[in-house]
Amino acid sequence: MSLLVVGLSHRSAPVSVLERAALSQDAQVKLLQDTVAAEPATEAALLATCNRIELYADVDKFHAGVAELSTLLAQHSGVGLEELTPYLYVHYEDRAVHHLFSVACGLDSMVVGEGQILGQIKDSLAKAQELHTAGRLLNDLFQQALRVGKRAHSETGIDRAGQSLVTFGLEQLAAAADVPAWARGKRALVIGAGSMSSLAAATLARAGVAEVVVANRTFERAERLAQILTEADDNAATARAVEMSAVPGELTRADVVVSCTGATGLVLTAEAVAQAIEGRTGQPAVADTGFTAVHPRAPLPPAGDESCPLDLAAASTGFSVMGEAAVAGLDAATLEQHAAWVAGGTIERPGRRSPEADAELITALAATVATVGRIPERRKPEPPAERPAPFFFLLDLAMPRDIDAAVHRLAGVRLVDIESLAESSADAPMAADVDLVRRIVSDEVAAFGAAQRAAHITPTVVALRTMAADVVAGEIARLDGRLPDLDDRQRGEIRQAVHRVVDKLLHAPTVRVKQLAAEPGGAGYADALRTLFDLDPETVASVSRAVDSTDTKDRPA
Repeated sequence: MSLLVVGLSHRSAPVSVLERAALSQDAQVKLLQDTVAAEPATEAALLATCNRIELYADVDKFHAGVAELSTLLAQHSGVGLEELTPYLYVHYEDRAVHHLFSVACGLDSMVVGEGQILGQIKDSLAKAQELHTAGRLLNDLFQQALRVGKRAHSETGIDRAGQSLVTFGLEQLAAAADVPAWARGKRALVIGAGSMSSLAAATLARAGVAEVVVANRTFERAERLAQILTEADDNAATARAVEMSAVPGELTRADVVVSCTGATGLVLTAEAVAQAIEGRTGQPAVADTGFTAVHPRAPLPPAGDESCPLDLAAASTGFSVMGEAAVAGLDAATLEQHAAWVAGGTIERPGRRSPEADAELITALAATVATVGRIPERRKPEPPAERPAPFFFLLDLAMPRDIDAAVHRLAGVRLVDIESLAESSADAPMAADVDLVRRIVSDEVAAFGAAQRAAHITPTVVALRTMAADVVAGEIARLDGRLPDLDDRQRGEIRQAVHRVVDKLLHAPTVRVKQLAAEPGGAGYADALRTLFDLDPETVASVSRAVDSTDTKDRPA
C-alpha cells in the first residue's frame, strides 16, 4: 500500500474555485466514508481549511487511486470533474509525506509560517479516527506531521516570518496603522464561534477593542466564547453573546466585523451592510464615485445595429459598447450572443481594446454569469481618485465567503477577504528561517520513510523468528524422546545451547535486512525473506494484523 494525496489550494486554484469547492461538515464525513469504501483505498483523511482541500489515502494502485480520489472530490464538492481537474495536484509516497510536513510547518500556507494549521491537522486526524477511516499509515503520518510542525516552530524563527491568517487580516484592515492603535476603543462583532472566529475574537480583545459581540447559530457556543473572553486576564474588553437574528441590529453599532462560519451562502449581503450604514449614519449608503450598482435585469432590446443584442444608443459616452460596462447584469445567453457579435465586429475604436480582446472578456463574463447568475456591477471609465476614509471594517475569513464582495464598493467601508489576503501575502517577504524549516522537513521525510520501510519488514522478521522457535521446540521434543535419561539440568543446557546457535545465526541477517529495508528501494527484502525461508504468507499477515491492532489500541485518541 502507498500514500496518495489529491487536492487543491490557494497555490493551485483561484479563490472562486476554492469557494465553490468548499465542503460542508456533512459532505466531509460522506467523502471520507466513500473513499474507504472505494476499491483502491483502505484509509482516508481529509484536510479541509479556508484555503485548501486535500484528500489523503492509502491506496494499492496509483492510477486507479488518482482517478477515484479526483472523482470523489468532484462529486462531493459539486464542481464538475472537468472543471476541477486543472486545479488539482497529486503527490505520491515520499512526495506526499513531504507535502504534508511542509503544510504542517506553515511553508505552504497563505501566510508563511502561520501556526494555526497545526490545529487544523489535529482536527483532521481526530475526525478520521472518529470515523475509523485512519489506519496505521495515516495515524503515523498525521501524528508525525504534528511533531514536525512543532519542531519547526520551536527550533527556528519561522514564527517571525509568519503569523495567523487572523493577524494578517487585521493588519490589512488597519492598513498602515499599528493594529492595537487602530483597534483601541472600537466595537467588534464576530460572527461564528469556531476555531478561526475564536482566534479572531481573542486577538481583537487583546488588541484593545472596547467590546466583542459574538453571534453564532448555536447560541450556547457563542455564550461559551463570550465567557472565555470575559474571564481572560490579557484583555479588558467586555464580551457578550447574541443570537444570529440580532446581527442586523449589532451591525449598526459595530466598527469591526469578522465573519467565519460554515454557511454555504452569504451571511452578510451588500444590502444588509448598506442598511447598517444607513442606520448608523442616518444617511443612505452610496457607492464610491466611479461605480454604479447594477441589479439583474432582462436583456435590452436591440437598437442601432440589428445584429447586436444590446441597446447601443443607451451606452454612456466614454463606454466601450463591447466591453464590461455594456454587458453588466445580462444573463448568460445574451452575453454569449453578444460575444459572438463582438468577435465579428468591425467598428473602429481608436485607443480602445481590439474586438478580439473584448470578445475574450465577454466570454469570460459569460462564464462568470453562468455560475453566479449575474455580473453584479459595472465600472465607469474613470476610477475614483481617492476613496473616502473607511469607518466600517469587515474581515471575511470564510470559504465560501460570508460577506458579499460587492460590499467593498460602498463608501466608507473596507472589506478584506480570503482573495485579497492571497493577493497581499504573495508579496510578503520570506524569512531566512524558512530555509532551516525546509531542511528540517527534508530530514523528517527521510526518517519517516525509513521508519515506514523498516516497519514493513518487521512482520516478516517476526514470522522468521517464530518459525525458528518452532523448529527448535520440535527438535528439543524429539531429543527428549530419544534421550529420556537426561536430567533437568542437562536438558536446560541443551535447550539454551540450541537457542543460542539459532539466535546467532539469525541475528546478523535480521539486523542487516532491517537496515537494507529502511533504505529507498528496500521494500523487496521482505519478499526475499519470505521466499528464501518459505514463510507462510498468512503467518506474516497475522503478525502484521496483530502489530496494527496493538498500535491502534495503545494509540491515544
